[in-house]
Amino acid sequence: MSELTARFDVTFPTFRLQVNASIPLEGITVVFGPSGCGKTTLLRCFAGLIRSPSGFLSLGAHVWQDETTRLFLPLSQRPVGYVFQEPRLFPHLNVRSNLLYGWNRTPISERRISLDQVVAILGLEPLLERRATHLSGGEQQRVAIGRALLTSPRLLLMDEPLSSLDVQRKREIIAFIQRLDKEFKIPIIYVSHALPEVVQLAKTLLLLKEGRLIAMGPLGEIFSQVGVRHVISDSHIGAVIDTRVADHDVEFSLTTLTFTGGQLSVPHQHCAVGESLRVQILARDVSLVANPPAFQTSVLNVLVATVMEIGPIEADQPFVDIKLDIGCPLLATITRKSLAALKLHLGQKVHAQIKAVALTHDFLD
Repeated sequence: MSELTARFDVTFPTFRLQVNASIPLEGITVVFGPSGCGKTTLLRCFAGLIRSPSGFLSLGAHVWQDETTRLFLPLSQRPVGYVFQEPRLFPHLNVRSNLLYGWNRTPISERRISLDQVVAILGLEPLLERRATHLSGGEQQRVAIGRALLTSPRLLLMDEPLSSLDVQRKREIIAFIQRLDKEFKIPIIYVSHALPEVVQLAKTLLLLKEGRLIAMGPLGEIFSQVGVRHVISDSHIGAVIDTRVADHDVEFSLTTLTFTGGQLSVPHQHCAVGESLRVQILARDVSLVANPPAFQTSVLNVLVATVMEIGPIEADQPFVDIKLDIGCPLLATITRKSLAALKLHLGQKVHAQIKAVALTHDFLD
Protein backbone atom coordinates (compact mmCIF):
# COMPACT_ATOMS: atom_id res chain seq x y z
CA MET A 1 0.00 0.00 0.00
CA SER A 2 1.31 3.46 -0.92
CA GLU A 3 2.09 6.01 1.76
CA LEU A 4 2.32 9.75 2.22
CA THR A 5 5.75 10.23 3.77
CA ALA A 6 6.28 13.55 5.55
CA ARG A 7 9.13 15.04 7.56
CA PHE A 8 8.65 18.64 8.61
CA ASP A 9 10.40 20.91 11.10
CA VAL A 10 9.11 24.48 11.01
CA THR A 11 9.83 27.11 13.66
CA PHE A 12 7.66 30.17 14.24
CA PRO A 13 8.15 32.91 16.86
CA THR A 14 5.90 31.16 19.40
CA PHE A 15 5.46 27.66 17.96
CA ARG A 16 7.38 24.76 16.41
CA LEU A 17 5.97 21.96 14.26
CA GLN A 18 7.94 18.72 14.22
CA VAL A 19 6.35 15.80 12.40
CA ASN A 20 7.80 12.59 10.98
CA ALA A 21 5.11 10.27 9.66
CA SER A 22 4.26 7.70 7.00
CA ILE A 23 0.51 7.83 6.44
CA PRO A 24 -1.38 5.03 4.63
CA LEU A 25 -3.00 6.27 1.41
CA GLU A 26 -6.24 4.48 2.09
CA GLY A 27 -9.44 5.90 3.51
CA ILE A 28 -9.75 9.08 5.55
CA THR A 29 -6.91 10.19 7.79
CA VAL A 30 -7.97 12.64 10.50
CA VAL A 31 -5.48 15.02 12.11
CA PHE A 32 -6.80 15.74 15.61
CA GLY A 33 -5.67 17.80 18.56
CA PRO A 34 -6.49 20.89 20.62
CA SER A 35 -6.55 24.38 19.13
CA GLY A 36 -3.06 25.66 18.41
CA CYS A 37 -1.43 22.22 18.23
CA GLY A 38 -0.40 22.63 14.57
CA LYS A 39 -3.15 20.86 12.62
CA THR A 40 -3.64 23.55 9.97
CA THR A 41 0.09 24.23 9.81
CA LEU A 42 0.67 20.55 8.99
CA LEU A 43 -2.01 20.64 6.29
CA ARG A 44 -0.41 23.74 4.75
CA CYS A 45 2.93 21.92 4.69
CA PHE A 46 1.27 19.07 2.78
CA ALA A 47 -0.15 21.59 0.30
CA GLY A 48 3.11 23.46 -0.21
CA LEU A 49 1.78 26.67 1.33
CA ILE A 50 4.44 26.48 4.06
CA ARG A 51 8.00 25.38 3.31
CA SER A 52 9.87 23.42 5.94
CA PRO A 53 13.59 24.29 5.61
CA SER A 54 14.63 20.63 6.03
CA GLY A 55 11.38 19.09 4.82
CA PHE A 56 10.58 16.00 2.80
CA LEU A 57 7.22 14.98 1.31
CA SER A 58 6.35 12.18 -1.08
CA LEU A 59 3.07 10.71 -2.26
CA GLY A 60 3.89 7.13 -3.16
CA ALA A 61 6.76 7.35 -5.64
CA HIS A 62 6.16 11.04 -6.38
CA VAL A 63 8.42 13.38 -4.42
CA TRP A 64 7.02 16.88 -3.91
CA GLN A 65 9.65 18.19 -1.51
CA ASP A 66 13.20 17.12 -0.75
CA GLU A 67 15.30 19.91 0.68
CA THR A 68 18.47 17.80 0.44
CA THR A 69 18.21 18.36 -3.34
CA ARG A 70 16.42 21.74 -3.08
CA LEU A 71 13.29 20.24 -4.61
CA PHE A 72 10.06 22.03 -3.66
CA LEU A 73 6.87 21.96 -5.71
CA PRO A 74 4.49 24.84 -4.92
CA LEU A 75 0.75 24.22 -4.54
CA SER A 76 0.15 25.05 -8.22
CA GLN A 77 2.32 22.08 -9.21
CA ARG A 78 0.94 19.57 -6.71
CA PRO A 79 -2.09 17.41 -7.62
CA VAL A 80 -3.84 18.46 -4.42
CA GLY A 81 -7.41 19.55 -3.74
CA TYR A 82 -7.81 21.89 -0.77
CA VAL A 83 -11.10 22.54 1.06
CA PHE A 84 -10.87 25.38 3.59
CA GLN A 85 -13.01 26.12 6.66
CA GLU A 86 -14.89 28.71 4.59
CA PRO A 87 -16.08 27.71 1.09
CA ARG A 88 -14.35 30.63 -0.70
CA LEU A 89 -16.60 30.41 -3.75
CA PHE A 90 -16.58 33.04 -6.47
CA PRO A 91 -19.68 35.12 -5.60
CA HIS A 92 -20.20 36.44 -9.16
CA LEU A 93 -20.36 32.92 -10.63
CA ASN A 94 -23.11 30.31 -10.49
CA VAL A 95 -22.53 26.83 -9.08
CA ARG A 96 -21.74 25.28 -12.45
CA SER A 97 -19.04 27.88 -13.19
CA ASN A 98 -17.57 27.53 -9.71
CA LEU A 99 -17.32 23.78 -10.20
CA LEU A 100 -15.77 24.08 -13.65
CA TYR A 101 -13.12 26.54 -12.48
CA GLY A 102 -10.83 23.77 -11.26
CA TRP A 103 -11.77 21.40 -14.08
CA ASN A 104 -10.90 23.95 -16.77
CA ARG A 105 -7.48 24.56 -15.19
CA THR A 106 -6.65 20.83 -15.18
CA PRO A 107 -4.88 19.48 -18.31
CA ILE A 108 -7.15 17.23 -20.37
CA SER A 109 -4.78 14.29 -19.99
CA GLU A 110 -5.03 14.52 -16.18
CA ARG A 111 -8.82 14.77 -15.86
CA ARG A 112 -10.05 11.65 -14.06
CA ILE A 113 -13.26 12.97 -12.52
CA SER A 114 -16.18 14.41 -14.49
CA LEU A 115 -18.64 17.15 -13.67
CA ASP A 116 -21.53 14.66 -13.89
CA GLN A 117 -19.89 12.37 -11.31
CA VAL A 118 -19.37 15.18 -8.83
CA VAL A 119 -22.86 16.60 -9.33
CA ALA A 120 -24.43 13.18 -8.76
CA ILE A 121 -22.45 12.24 -5.66
CA LEU A 122 -22.76 15.64 -3.97
CA GLY A 123 -26.41 16.15 -4.97
CA LEU A 124 -25.76 19.43 -6.77
CA GLU A 125 -28.11 19.10 -9.75
CA PRO A 126 -30.80 21.48 -8.37
CA LEU A 127 -28.16 24.11 -7.55
CA LEU A 128 -26.18 24.37 -10.80
CA GLU A 129 -27.68 27.65 -12.03
CA ARG A 130 -27.78 29.39 -8.64
CA ARG A 131 -25.30 32.08 -7.67
CA ALA A 132 -23.00 31.20 -4.80
CA THR A 133 -24.55 34.00 -2.73
CA HIS A 134 -27.94 32.25 -2.92
CA LEU A 135 -26.74 29.03 -1.26
CA SER A 136 -26.91 27.85 2.35
CA GLY A 137 -23.70 27.21 4.25
CA GLY A 138 -23.95 23.47 3.71
CA GLU A 139 -24.66 23.90 -0.01
CA GLN A 140 -21.67 26.21 -0.38
CA GLN A 141 -19.41 23.68 1.31
CA ARG A 142 -20.62 20.90 -1.00
CA VAL A 143 -19.79 23.09 -4.00
CA ALA A 144 -16.35 23.84 -2.53
CA ILE A 145 -15.71 20.11 -2.15
CA GLY A 146 -16.91 19.51 -5.71
CA ARG A 147 -14.63 22.23 -7.07
CA ALA A 148 -11.64 20.65 -5.33
CA LEU A 149 -12.55 17.20 -6.69
CA LEU A 150 -12.78 18.49 -10.27
CA THR A 151 -9.06 19.22 -10.26
CA SER A 152 -8.71 15.38 -10.21
CA PRO A 153 -6.44 15.50 -7.15
CA ARG A 154 -4.20 12.68 -5.98
CA LEU A 155 -4.74 13.94 -2.43
CA LEU A 156 -7.66 15.84 -0.90
CA LEU A 157 -6.95 18.13 2.06
CA MET A 158 -9.87 19.30 4.22
CA ASP A 159 -9.34 21.91 6.95
CA GLU A 160 -12.26 21.76 9.43
CA PRO A 161 -14.87 22.04 6.66
CA LEU A 162 -17.79 21.60 9.11
CA SER A 163 -16.76 24.15 11.72
CA SER A 164 -19.28 26.83 10.69
CA LEU A 165 -22.26 24.53 10.02
CA ASP A 166 -25.23 23.57 12.16
CA VAL A 167 -25.87 19.97 13.22
CA GLN A 168 -28.14 19.05 10.30
CA ARG A 169 -25.73 20.46 7.71
CA LYS A 170 -22.85 18.63 9.42
CA ARG A 171 -24.76 15.36 9.11
CA GLU A 172 -25.30 15.95 5.40
CA ILE A 173 -21.68 16.85 4.64
CA ILE A 174 -20.31 13.90 6.66
CA ALA A 175 -22.48 11.55 4.58
CA PHE A 176 -21.12 13.12 1.38
CA ILE A 177 -17.50 12.86 2.58
CA GLN A 178 -18.03 9.19 3.38
CA ARG A 179 -19.35 8.70 -0.16
CA LEU A 180 -16.29 10.45 -1.62
CA ASP A 181 -14.04 7.97 0.13
CA LYS A 182 -15.98 5.02 -1.27
CA GLU A 183 -16.62 6.35 -4.79
CA PHE A 184 -13.38 8.07 -5.75
CA LYS A 185 -10.77 6.28 -3.59
CA ILE A 186 -8.86 9.55 -3.22
CA PRO A 187 -6.89 9.68 0.04
CA ILE A 188 -8.28 12.38 2.31
CA ILE A 189 -6.41 14.23 5.05
CA TYR A 190 -9.07 15.79 7.28
CA VAL A 191 -8.30 18.28 10.05
CA SER A 192 -10.69 18.51 12.99
CA HIS A 193 -10.85 19.43 16.67
CA ALA A 194 -14.36 17.89 16.99
CA LEU A 195 -14.31 14.32 18.34
CA PRO A 196 -17.74 13.37 16.91
CA GLU A 197 -16.37 14.04 13.41
CA VAL A 198 -13.22 12.07 14.17
CA VAL A 199 -15.13 9.00 15.36
CA GLN A 200 -17.41 8.97 12.32
CA LEU A 201 -14.85 9.62 9.59
CA ALA A 202 -11.36 8.43 10.50
CA LYS A 203 -9.71 5.24 9.32
CA THR A 204 -6.31 6.48 10.46
CA LEU A 205 -5.79 9.01 13.26
CA LEU A 206 -2.91 11.42 13.84
CA LEU A 207 -2.83 12.97 17.32
CA LEU A 208 -0.98 16.27 17.60
CA LYS A 209 -0.02 18.10 20.77
CA GLU A 210 2.05 21.29 20.91
CA GLY A 211 3.36 20.74 17.39
CA ARG A 212 4.41 17.12 17.89
CA LEU A 213 2.93 13.89 16.62
CA ILE A 214 2.23 11.89 19.80
CA ALA A 215 0.29 8.97 18.29
CA MET A 216 -0.67 7.62 14.89
CA GLY A 217 -2.50 4.51 13.78
CA PRO A 218 -5.91 2.96 13.09
CA LEU A 219 -8.68 4.86 14.85
CA GLY A 220 -9.81 1.90 16.97
CA GLU A 221 -6.31 1.28 18.27
CA ILE A 222 -5.61 4.90 19.17
CA PHE A 223 -8.93 5.37 21.00
CA SER A 224 -8.27 2.15 22.93
CA GLN A 225 -4.77 3.06 24.11
CA VAL A 226 -4.04 3.60 27.76
CA GLY A 227 -2.60 6.97 28.63
CA VAL A 228 -4.22 9.16 25.93
CA ARG A 229 -6.57 11.08 28.23
CA HIS A 230 -4.42 14.19 27.92
CA VAL A 231 -5.61 14.46 24.28
CA ILE A 232 -8.89 12.50 24.13
CA SER A 233 -11.55 13.41 26.69
CA ASP A 234 -13.10 10.91 29.10
CA SER A 235 -16.43 11.35 27.31
CA HIS A 236 -14.99 9.86 24.09
CA ILE A 237 -12.18 7.51 25.06
CA GLY A 238 -12.95 3.89 24.26
CA ALA A 239 -13.08 1.31 21.48
CA VAL A 240 -14.33 2.23 18.02
CA ILE A 241 -15.50 -0.88 16.17
CA ASP A 242 -16.68 -1.37 12.60
CA THR A 243 -19.55 -3.87 12.55
CA ARG A 244 -22.13 -5.33 10.19
CA VAL A 245 -25.83 -5.82 10.76
CA ALA A 246 -26.43 -9.57 11.23
CA ASP A 247 -30.16 -9.60 11.92
CA HIS A 248 -33.09 -7.90 13.64
CA ASP A 249 -34.99 -9.24 16.65
CA VAL A 250 -38.44 -7.82 15.99
CA GLU A 251 -39.96 -9.21 19.20
CA PHE A 252 -37.53 -7.34 21.46
CA SER A 253 -36.73 -4.46 19.07
CA LEU A 254 -33.02 -5.26 18.94
CA THR A 255 -30.41 -5.47 16.20
CA THR A 256 -27.47 -7.87 16.26
CA LEU A 257 -24.14 -6.53 15.01
CA THR A 258 -21.16 -8.75 14.21
CA PHE A 259 -17.48 -7.82 14.27
CA THR A 260 -14.14 -9.59 14.29
CA GLY A 261 -14.27 -11.58 17.50
CA GLY A 262 -17.92 -11.45 18.46
CA GLN A 263 -21.30 -9.79 18.31
CA LEU A 264 -23.26 -7.02 20.01
CA SER A 265 -26.93 -6.38 20.65
CA VAL A 266 -28.11 -2.78 20.23
CA PRO A 267 -31.50 -1.06 20.03
CA HIS A 268 -33.21 -1.67 16.69
CA GLN A 269 -31.49 0.06 13.78
CA HIS A 270 -33.25 0.94 10.54
CA CYS A 271 -30.54 -0.70 8.45
CA ALA A 272 -30.51 -3.62 6.04
CA VAL A 273 -28.86 -6.89 7.00
CA GLY A 274 -25.26 -6.73 5.80
CA GLU A 275 -25.00 -2.95 6.13
CA SER A 276 -21.95 -1.63 7.95
CA LEU A 277 -22.25 0.39 11.16
CA ARG A 278 -19.51 1.97 13.25
CA VAL A 279 -20.04 1.87 17.02
CA GLN A 280 -18.14 3.08 20.05
CA ILE A 281 -17.89 1.42 23.43
CA LEU A 282 -16.76 4.00 25.95
CA ALA A 283 -14.20 2.84 28.52
CA ARG A 284 -16.43 4.03 31.35
CA ASP A 285 -19.22 1.70 30.11
CA VAL A 286 -17.15 -1.50 30.47
CA SER A 287 -16.96 -3.45 33.72
CA LEU A 288 -14.88 -6.58 34.29
CA VAL A 289 -15.58 -9.95 35.88
CA ALA A 290 -12.52 -12.06 36.70
CA ASN A 291 -14.41 -15.38 36.72
CA PRO A 292 -17.33 -16.53 34.56
CA PRO A 293 -20.43 -14.84 36.00
CA ALA A 294 -22.47 -17.46 37.84
CA PHE A 295 -25.45 -15.16 38.07
CA GLN A 296 -27.88 -13.71 35.59
CA THR A 297 -27.28 -10.12 34.57
CA SER A 298 -29.33 -7.52 32.77
CA VAL A 299 -26.27 -6.66 30.66
CA LEU A 300 -26.86 -8.12 27.18
CA ASN A 301 -23.32 -7.77 25.89
CA VAL A 302 -20.80 -9.86 27.83
CA LEU A 303 -17.64 -10.75 25.92
CA VAL A 304 -14.65 -12.93 26.75
CA ALA A 305 -11.54 -10.73 26.78
CA THR A 306 -7.80 -11.01 27.39
CA VAL A 307 -5.96 -8.41 29.49
CA MET A 308 -3.32 -6.81 27.25
CA GLU A 309 -2.13 -3.77 29.21
CA ILE A 310 -2.67 -2.16 32.62
CA GLY A 311 -2.03 1.43 33.58
CA PRO A 312 -0.63 3.86 34.10
CA ILE A 313 -1.42 3.67 37.81
CA GLU A 314 -1.33 7.04 39.56
CA ALA A 315 -1.54 7.27 43.34
CA ASP A 316 -3.65 10.44 43.27
CA GLN A 317 -6.19 9.04 40.78
CA PRO A 318 -8.95 6.56 41.70
CA PHE A 319 -9.21 5.04 38.19
CA VAL A 320 -6.99 2.98 35.91
CA ASP A 321 -7.41 1.98 32.24
CA ILE A 322 -7.25 -1.68 31.21
CA LYS A 323 -6.62 -2.54 27.56
CA LEU A 324 -8.34 -5.76 26.47
CA ASP A 325 -8.44 -7.95 23.38
CA ILE A 326 -11.89 -9.12 22.23
CA GLY A 327 -10.77 -9.80 18.66
CA CYS A 328 -10.16 -6.06 18.44
CA PRO A 329 -8.99 -3.58 21.10
CA LEU A 330 -11.35 -2.70 23.97
CA LEU A 331 -10.67 -0.31 26.83
CA ALA A 332 -12.15 -0.51 30.32
CA THR A 333 -11.86 2.10 33.06
CA ILE A 334 -12.11 0.63 36.55
CA THR A 335 -11.09 1.81 40.04
CA ARG A 336 -7.68 0.99 41.43
CA LYS A 337 -9.47 -0.79 44.26
CA SER A 338 -11.24 -3.03 41.73
CA LEU A 339 -7.90 -3.74 40.04
CA ALA A 340 -6.48 -4.92 43.35
CA ALA A 341 -9.57 -6.98 44.22
CA LEU A 342 -9.66 -8.71 40.81
CA LYS A 343 -5.86 -9.31 40.89
CA LEU A 344 -5.67 -8.62 37.17
CA HIS A 345 -2.51 -9.54 35.27
CA LEU A 346 -1.38 -9.57 31.66
CA GLY A 347 -2.74 -12.47 29.63
CA GLN A 348 -5.60 -13.10 32.05
CA LYS A 349 -9.01 -14.08 30.65
CA VAL A 350 -11.90 -11.98 31.95
CA HIS A 351 -15.48 -11.22 31.00
CA ALA A 352 -16.16 -7.69 29.81
CA GLN A 353 -19.67 -6.49 30.60
CA ILE A 354 -20.63 -3.74 28.15
CA LYS A 355 -23.32 -1.53 29.67
CA ALA A 356 -23.88 0.67 26.60
CA VAL A 357 -22.98 0.76 22.90
CA ALA A 358 -23.01 4.14 21.17
CA LEU A 359 -23.92 4.46 17.50
CA THR A 360 -21.49 6.96 16.00
CA HIS A 361 -24.05 8.39 13.57
CA ASP A 362 -25.89 9.74 16.64
CA PHE A 363 -22.88 11.64 17.99
CA LEU A 364 -23.78 15.01 16.47
CA ASP A 365 -27.09 15.15 18.37
